[in-house]
Amino acid sequence: MKIIAFSVAGVLIAGTIAAGIGIVLNAQDKKDKANAAKKAPISGVKTWDNLTRNHVQTPVTYPMTPPVGGDHNPVWLTCMGNVYDKPVQNENAVHSLEHGAVWVTYNGKATPDDIKTLSDKVKATPYTMMSPYPTEQGTITLSAWGTQLVVDNAKDPRVQEFLTKYVQGPQTQEPGASCSSGAMQ
Repeated sequence: MKIIAFSVAGVLIAGTIAAGIGIVLNAQDKKDKANAAKKAPISGVKTWDNLTRNHVQTPVTYPMTPPVGGDHNPVWLTCMGNVYDKPVQNENAVHSLEHGAVWVTYNGKATPDDIKTLSDKVKATPYTMMSPYPTEQGTITLSAWGTQLVVDNAKDPRVQEFLTKYVQGPQTQEPGASCSSGAMQ
């Protein structure tokens, strides 16, 4: 009887160890895939280098629309999954990009479904914000510091790729800086 009990206990312990190893290996595999996704280039992404980072109290004329960096207001735009229903001040939004946020903008070509899909993604993602941007050329634009992607609809898989790669990504000028308690427009 002792032999059976020890055998059963041994099998249970071995099974638990095997399951634990499987869980660890699976988690490592997911982590490796996520890291690979963060390093992979995203088709259509444009970048800008050597952007200034001065705090100013005046309006700024940016060379790209929407802006992806440059001088900006000392107060960032609250960007903890905030969805704004009106255009926001560029200078506050650019400050949020400096903190590692992704700014999702759209114009009148975006459908109600696009806006809902994007809004749901943004609300679920800290260090993001969303607002209309009537004068942008593309239907939907995703901007991070020095980086931008234009897509035609919210179902484009590059939207999630961009969020995965650039929310608090390698372009972040001030890693760990707050995205809460900023301007609410």
